[in-house]
Amino acid sequence: MFTIVLDTNIILDSIKFKIDLFTELGRICSFSYKIAVLDKTLNELENKKNSKTALRLINKKNIQIIKTQNNYVDDLLFNLNNDCIIATNDKELKRRLRKENKKIITIRQKKYLITENVL
Repeated sequence: MFTIVLDTNIILDSIKFKIDLFTELGRICSFSYKIAVLDKTLNELENKKNSKTALRLINKKNIQIIKTQNNYVDDLLFNLNNDCIIATNDKELKRRLRKENKKIITIRQKKYLITENVL
């Protein structure tokens, strides 16, 4: 089973572009998975546009919260183990992840999700 870890920007962008994140994950993932966010991601969401909607969504879907020590979310995501798929729309983080051939989920054409390096 994989863990799909949502980055702050993919949560906010999915709300902004009116993408049903959970339906799209079900569409593109033909394997078993659970969804999680880092505790620092919740901190990043505070005081951002659509943050209340994002936090309600996380609570409603009972998304697992991963406790962390470090402060920089991108480094935490980058250093997660290989059973994790990083869902992000952050250009710099995607570049770093691709360089290491890590599994990524990202938004394409502001309409749907795609996977990279997943099965």
